[in-house]
Amino acid sequence: MAWFAENSLLLGLALLDGLAYAALVFMVAVGLNLVFGVLRIVNVAHGSLFAIGAYTAASLGLFFASRGLPPWAGYAALILAACLVGAVLGPLIERLVLRRIYGQEEVLQLLVTFALFMILEDVQKLVWGVQPISQDLPMKVLGTVDVPFGEDVIPFTIYQLFVLPGVAVAVLAGLAWFLRRTLTGRVIVAVTTDKEAAMAMGIDAAKVTLLTFTFGAGLAALGGALASPTTSLVPGIGAQTIVLSFAVVATAGLGQIEGAALTSLLIGLGRSVAVYFAPEFEVVVPYIIMVAVLLVRPQGLFGVLETRRV
Repeated sequence: MAWFAENSLLLGLALLDGLAYAALVFMVAVGLNLVFGVLRIVNVAHGSLFAIGAYTAASLGLFFASRGLPPWAGYAALILAACLVGAVLGPLIERLVLRRIYGQEEVLQLLVTFALFMILEDVQKLVWGVQPISQDLPMKVLGTVDVPFGEDVIPFTIYQLFVLPGVAVAVLAGLAWFLRRTLTGRVIVAVTTDKEAAMAMGIDAAKVTLLTFTFGAGLAALGGALASPTTSLVPGIGAQTIVLSFAVVATAGLGQIEGAALTSLLIGLGRSVAVYFAPEFEVVVPYIIMVAVLLVRPQGLFGVLETRRV
């Protein structure tokens, strides 16, 4: 009890930061999980879509500000950036690259998507350079709020406290409703469950995979766009994000949407607590959690064992 009393302020900050960080990681991880569920490809280039979404959002935000638009236009820049990246790069990557490696060996898929990731990383440097880019107006315009925690009061940005978790919850609820209550969503689930049977029933699997990858790309770009006001953008942010997202997906279980949300929260809070109380373990804590879970449940916390058809 004495330890909690002495460190209540740091603990409160760790919880708040962890919640905001988990929301961003979830946006990328759920897109990665959705893409794997339908395409059965672990897309390493998913992290580049996060980074390009962040850079595009920052660029649009700076452009809107230079034109004298009101500060609230910065939020339009976030949504517009995610839509642009998803609608342009999603179909382009799926049709020109991924469609050629469906059904191929997993090693080939990883090599191809890793090569695509490296190409997109260089494209980012060519377009935006290597100097940090910052655009925090969407976060500044909302200001801060005092959050009571025990005997302390913690000033925290409204954007990170309400906007990021709120969007993550909305995406989770909307995705669950879409997959279970709409015809298109049920078609996606059918292709995920048994692609051959779905095709035999007349479902156009090619259109489903294109739609799914585009939507997953948009989610990754949305995560990057939402993250752009909270940090300076530098080369390499895509690599950091995709590695952590893989940890979330592996811990939750491949193809698990709701599980990705809970696991993002677990890993986000674990990483944040490490930042404040054991900084030397910040990088490894998410992977310690992943390894600990996989040693007990190799299929992940929420994964199920699949029967292999021969």
